[in-house]
Amino acid sequence: MLSSPLPVVEIDPPVAPVAVVIWLHGLGADGHDFEPIVPQLRLPSSLPVRFVFPHAPEIAVTAFGGQRARAWFDFNPAGGADLPGLKKSAARIRDLIQNEIDSGMPAERILLAGFSQGGVMAFHTALYYPKRLAGILALSTFLAEGESLAGNRTPANADIPIFMCHGQHDAVLPMSLGKASLATLRGAGYAVEWREYPMAHEVCLEEIQDISLWLQQVLGERW
Repeated sequence: MLSSPLPVVEIDPPVAPVAVVIWLHGLGADGHDFEPIVPQLRLPSSLPVRFVFPHAPEIAVTAFGGQRARAWFDFNPAGGADLPGLKKSAARIRDLIQNEIDSGMPAERILLAGFSQGGVMAFHTALYYPKRLAGILALSTFLAEGESLAGNRTPANADIPIFMCHGQHDAVLPMSLGKASLATLRGAGYAVEWREYPMAHEVCLEEIQDISLWLQQVLGERW
């Protein structure tokens, strides 16, 4: 039985977009969480970008005592990520990518972004995606299944641009977790840009400015 399509929040530029950013929220949030970041990015009018913010499905979350919340996969602090659930969500995110391709956007103009649990999904989906994508923006997050990366990654995204940001005072996902993922990715040959900020598990203005510059670099050079 096929899963129903993920509901999304869409923000389209005033003219035809030249790129699409699919932005995945964190555990317990929803697609509206990063909607306000679009005007804060201050992207130039010469780079019209379509933003898609999906809502994760509502599931029982072990870390929340079994309460239902929007989550890309179940998470147990003692046992880690639910890999079957993660892979199920990755399939639904691939459907979103395919929707954009079917609407006329080349895969190499589609970028995956994600915060926290959404960043886990951005990594997992993009690194194993069979067509070249524009890039991965990974915020306050980590790489799941790092030990199987070498055997499962796809050649199409072997040199995909990756931008990782993390808070130095993150008590939810400690920066050491992000740096361990950084080391794994670089050890596998990926060129990763890393930024850290004096913040907790959140996003700050300096980070948003750095994200904007990176998006302009990655998406602008391909247009």
